[in-house]
Amino acid sequence: MHSLLRKGLITLSFALSLPVFATNYTIGTGSQSGTYYPLGGLLAKIWSENIDDFTMRAEVTAASVENVIKVSTQDQLAGIAMGNVVLQAHQGTAPFPREMDVSVLFALYPNVVQFIVPADSDIQSISDLAGKRVSLGAPGSGTRVSAINILNTLGIEESDVKGQALNYTATTQALANGQIDAGVIVGSLGVGAITELALTRDIRILSFSDEEIAQIVAANPSYAGLPVEADSYRNVPAFTAPAVWNVLVVKSDMDDELAYEMTKTAFENIEEIRQAIGVTRFTTIENMNRLDGISLHPGSQRFMNENL
Repeated sequence: MHSLLRKGLITLSFALSLPVFATNYTIGTGSQSGTYYPLGGLLAKIWSENIDDFTMRAEVTAASVENVIKVSTQDQLAGIAMGNVVLQAHQGTAPFPREMDVSVLFALYPNVVQFIVPADSDIQSISDLAGKRVSLGAPGSGTRVSAINILNTLGIEESDVKGQALNYTATTQALANGQIDAGVIVGSLGVGAITELALTRDIRILSFSDEEIAQIVAANPSYAGLPVEADSYRNVPAFTAPAVWNVLVVKSDMDDELAYEMTKTAFENIEEIRQAIGVTRFTTIENMNRLDGISLHPGSQRFMNENL
């Protein structure tokens, strides 16, 4: 009898402990030198401090592709990802093996596809990348998906370049050391990795022609051309590049009330976020559904409906 009672108490104790463990969540971000990581960390802090029985931490990941997969398999509660990658996941097209069960909580800010070269490089256009050593982004990253898609759209196959799979930090280090001829970073305008590189090296960012932008948008409507002013990075001339919105993804069957509360809490504290991460000036209620082709989660859609 004593043994049965003890087993019963252990079982009850374990059952009572389950909700505590269930409220410890992660948000998938990217490398520590990008924008995803500090933004994810700030969102996790705000949600943890303002939502009852909710604790979250930011996790360093390979970014978009990994985050979408982990959200769909419930290894992460939320993740930051590039819109074009999310659409590919929603449709079940490469690099995803099947349709991923995710929806958008809200759109964040546009990412710029930035092909970086040394200032004195003879590479002047995307077509000049053929035969060159090019970092296309880390495996599992939205940078790599975008870089390869854009090159393919403009008639350059992955096999046409001497591709390397480097993350943001490794890309800028390799450029600084002359180990690669060009590197792709897809991130917010002013992303730390490029900002830091421009402080110590003279660099350029390749400018896309109007015809190239038109080709890219025709092939993937989630992109748009973004003109960037000179000196957005130190001594970097003006350029035009494709841009795509980043979004916050969650699993489609997330509890509606939790999705509503996360959205509401984020926008109630948006000024704190903007003070730390300037590019979130684009994170507005009006912009919540900027990604065409995939619906907002019903919980965040309710918040948007109430506030527009």
